[in-house]
Amino acid sequence: MGKCGAFSFRSFRGGERPGVERLAGSGPVLRELSVRALGVIDEIVLDLGPGMTALTGETGAGKTLVVEALQLLVGGRADPGLVRPGCDAALVEGRFEGVGSGDPAGGDEMILAREVPAQGRSRAWCNGRMATAASLAETGSELLDLHGQHDHMTLMTPQGQRCALDSYAGVDPAPLRAARSELAGVADRIAALGGDPDERQREADFLRYQIDELRRACIDDPAEEEALAMREELLAAADAHRESAQRALLSLGTGSAGTDPGLGISTSASDSIASAIAALAGHRPFDHLDERLRALADGLADVGHDLRVAYEAIEDDPEQLGQVRARRQLLFDLARKYGGSLDAARSYLASAGERLESLERDHGSAAELQIRLESARAAVAAAEASIRHQRARAAPLMAAAITEKLRTLAMPKATVEVAVGKTGAGDEVTFLLGANPGEPLLPLSRVASGGELARTTLAVRLVCSGGPSTLVFDEVDAGVGGEAALAVGRALAALAARHQVVVVTHLAQVAALADRQVAVSKSLVEGRTVAEVHALDGEQRVLEISRMLSGQPESPAARSHAEELLRAAAAIRDQLSQR
Repeated sequence: MGKCGAFSFRSFRGGERPGVERLAGSGPVLRELSVRALGVIDEIVLDLGPGMTALTGETGAGKTLVVEALQLLVGGRADPGLVRPGCDAALVEGRFEGVGSGDPAGGDEMILAREVPAQGRSRAWCNGRMATAASLAETGSELLDLHGQHDHMTLMTPQGQRCALDSYAGVDPAPLRAARSELAGVADRIAALGGDPDERQREADFLRYQIDELRRACIDDPAEEEALAMREELLAAADAHRESAQRALLSLGTGSAGTDPGLGISTSASDSIASAIAALAGHRPFDHLDERLRALADGLADVGHDLRVAYEAIEDDPEQLGQVRARRQLLFDLARKYGGSLDAARSYLASAGERLESLERDHGSAAELQIRLESARAAVAAAEASIRHQRARAAPLMAAAITEKLRTLAMPKATVEVAVGKTGAGDEVTFLLGANPGEPLLPLSRVASGGELARTTLAVRLVCSGGPSTLVFDEVDAGVGGEAALAVGRALAALAARHQVVVVTHLAQVAALADRQVAVSKSLVEGRTVAEVHALDGEQRVLEISRMLSGQPESPAARSHAEELLRAAAAIRDQLSQR
């Protein structure tokens, strides 16, 4: 990490409305957020708690960077341009409590971290172990949801919208999961046996054909290939072999004595040895050589006999040659077809026989499983139809409830529809929004206004109890004021009764209703702009609300209005906490 200026942070606690700590036991909460070297942020640490926290400050102070940090923490796109100039990398860390991760070392805490280098690819960690951005997004989506102009927010996805509808409708997916699991298990067992009856019959017929083909070929003899090769060589060149044998016989002298003018042989080996024996006869010094010569003559006679037998056995038989070649071609084709060699073909024959026996043996089991398969399919269809009915029945009621909420959030003419798929369990759930009269209803993913989108998702969260425990709202109050701003604040405060809520706001009405308020500001440190965060309480909060109301925090009128607004907000929070 490059050298960046030190930051002095004043931790903040307290100021929470009575009863708000009960949220900590109902779901994970983001307890601490650490951001380093991100844009104008040198280093900040936010100590958060349950309930509602408002981030306020002048435009450009760095509030959006806090949202960017949270976006990185849950797998958002890493932009190297966000790294603070002069630093090697930006680092974001978040500590969640009440997660129940199952990791004995981590207890009920989970720490997510993301590093964005100025050059190169980003890195991610989950509880100190390296992770991919995708896995970070998957884990983070269960802990924290951002509402605003953020593509990865849960309610922008079909799955998130389906889960929200199921939460509203009270859909229990367990029977459908169980039915689908049973169907998958039966299908796997049938596949292991060879598939459905038609597939099994086709496989058995094909195996019988292959087994018959291999058995008729009689490929049991492993020495046959070599013997056939030698036989083909003999028959293919019979004339040449006979001529060579005749030459050898004449050379040995076992064919005819004397000179053969046609072969150009003047003296045979037999004659030469006989002459040598005669020359040494009667000379005792050469007796031992005489014996060797006589043994050589006997051996030569034996070779000549065997050669003559082989010579006479060679026949010019084109018909037999054709049969040998056909047999060799058949063996070659079978080897290529069944594994590349005759050894492989023999092995395949054995395994094919075993597989055929298994198919025939398991015929009864397969028939029973087929009956179970049809029953499992019927169970899945019934469970899907039940859930589709529940979703279709709840969809217009949910849409009406969301629309009603939207009309209290400065969108008086908005219309919401919830479309449910017509097939299966109706999994294709789509939330549609028409923000103004005469405008077509569009899927939430195509809504252009970040403020309208954030308010719509706020309305959805108000009518549904599901979703991650920590919700972050950015631009939720864009374009509203007066009584509508107070309505947005009330809605967020009500949502904070069952979720941890972090809201970036410019509206005093919204900020006043928060359980705690954090001001984000900029200052010059050693000639560089640095973002700072301060927990506000008592007099500091009055001054910040005054600034938000009039731009003049020291104005007596603005101060009086701020105090009145905070007293009214405290009364509203007390009412909400008693519900």
